Amino acid sequence: MCSVYIVGVGPGDLGLITVKALSIIKEADVVVYDRLIPPDLLGLTRPDAELVFAGKELGHHVMEQAEINELLLKRAREGKMVARLHGGDPFLFGRGFEECLELLRNGIKCTVIPGITSAIAAPERFLVPLVVRGIASSVAIVTGTEDPNKGKRFVNFKELAGKVDTIVVLMGRHRIKEIAEELVAGGLSPATPVAAISKAFMDGEKIVFTTLRDVNGDELESPVVFVIGNVVQAAASLSNVGKQSIPNRKDG
Repeated sequence: MCSVYIVGVGPGDLGLITVKALSIIKEADVVVYDRLIPPDLLGLTRPDAELVFAGKELGHHVMEQAEINELLLKRAREGKMVARLHGGDPFLFGRGFEECLELLRNGIKCTVIPGITSAIAAPERFLVPLVVRGIASSVAIVTGTEDPNKGKRFVNFKELAGKVDTIVVLMGRHRIKEIAEELVAGGLSPATPVAAISKAFMDGEKIVFTTLRDVNGDELESPVVFVIGNVVQAAASLSNVGKQSIPNRKDG
């Protein structure tokens, strides 16, 4: 039966891709990939594989989602093995589920290969935990940019404030000041610690320790993961945080 694999390829480090994901990428006839995949990954595909870039970033989509869905369907119906690559995990703020749904509705077998999400991996890169015994035992992972076509906002930051110990914001660089203001309006202190991790596992990666009062995404390069809560203070207090030697991403 024709099949499409919806594959999570992790946060940008080739060494953090699963063995299962690599085996599929190496065998696939067609590889449809996003903007934030590890840069050396395409070199592992078959020499005769069709490679299709379908990256998205704010304000610019090389392919609209409907076009991607149609491409996956078309290639699968041609009898080809298709690997659809998503940075991070395909179901966490990716379109992996929507793609699976479209495929299954059209009688195409769909298999999902989970990937390591940057929501966890990026903070861990700089020794920032999301939960710490005695400090934090709950986490919310939210998007900072919602699709305006939905017609409503699903993330109410004012209501979220104080409901969990740690808040991780993805895709929020352009709205982080507004998000911070909403969290403060909801009851969080302006002095609440924030870690802003920019380009984790990529060239130029860095972490900035700040607060809700002073956080500024304009000074950072995408992608950025924001961690908000007292766990950040625990990480910042480590004597070597911010000065530690981060291994080259190719070395893991």
